[in-house]
Parts: sequence; C-alpha cells; structure tokens
Amino acid sequence: MDKESLRSIITDAFSAGVYPGDWCLKDSTEGTAPFLLEKAFKGKTDWHVLPTELLDRDLGGWGTALGFFSAEAFRFYLPAYLIADIDEKLESTDVADYLSHGLTEDSNPINPKRYGARTWWDYQRFRFSVFNTEQCSAIAEYLRFKSDLSRFPEANKTAIEQAIENYWEPRSNGLKP
Repeated sequence: MDKESLRSIITDAFSAGVYPGDWCLKDSTEGTAPFLLEKAFKGKTDWHVLPTELLDRDLGGWGTALGFFSAEAFRFYLPAYLIADIDEKLESTDVADYLSHGLTEDSNPINPKRYGARTWWDYQRFRFSVFNTEQCSAIAEYLRFKSDLSRFPEANKTAIEQAIENYWEPRSNGLKP
C-alpha cells in the first residue's frame, strides 16, 4: 500500500476521535514521565496539528509519551504518531513496537512481584480494547506497511506479523482474540 492511501485510511478511521480531557492523559502517577507527558499534551485537542518534535520527545529519559498515555489518550493521539512514522519524521519513537509488543506468541509476565500472573498480552489487550474495528484495521494496515519495509529488522518483522495475526486482524474482523 502506498503512503497516501495509508494516511487516508488512518485519518478516516480516527476521524471521530474525541479528546479525552486534560485529566485523562496519563496512565500512571509514578515517576516524573507521566507528569511531563501531562504538561506537554495538556490542551492539545487536535492531533492533526501536533508538531513532530512533541511526538518524538523523550520524557526525562523514560521514552516517549506512547508508553505513558492512558488508553483513551493513546487512542486519540495514535493517528498523529502513525502518520508521522509513515512520513519518516520520527527518530526516537518506534510506533510499531508499541503496537506489537506483548501480542506475540511469547508474551511474558510484566512484573510478577507486583502484578502476579499478568502478562504483556493481558495488559495490551486491555489497553487496545478502546479501538473499534475500523481503527484496528487501520492499525493492521500500518503494521503491514512497516513489516514490508526492507530496512526493518527481521526480529521486528516477526513480532509485527505475530501481532497482526494474533490480535489486530481478529479485532479488525470484530472477533475477540
């Protein structure tokens, strides 16, 4: 699929997105990164106009906002990240990893001492449950696009392909993986 078609699919799928509210941006209150995220994204109610520098910003050495958004904020801002990545404007943020991590056949426990038997699969399945079928389909198309890039490492391609097969494709068809 060409970039323009993929951009259109993503924009259409996420067109009805509603800003979750300033109070619902972060997923955690631990450490400084969630508060840096909240400060950076507060009042940013239109994902179409977000500058790449904001999307690719490191939150105090802890990574980008995609790892700290609430599920609702992740859903709202994701199309900006997808399009920036398609346009090769992101240098630090690996969007495909955020959408495939934990959805592979070897999903590991997160932190057994703290979360017991909860795996990354469990966490991601809950987090991604906010996406409707059209959005899941757009995400699957984005991941296929990323997987087809010749410069993408083989290990990443395998993870992406498993995530599509295990999660995104079934959700695109209205099934529960």
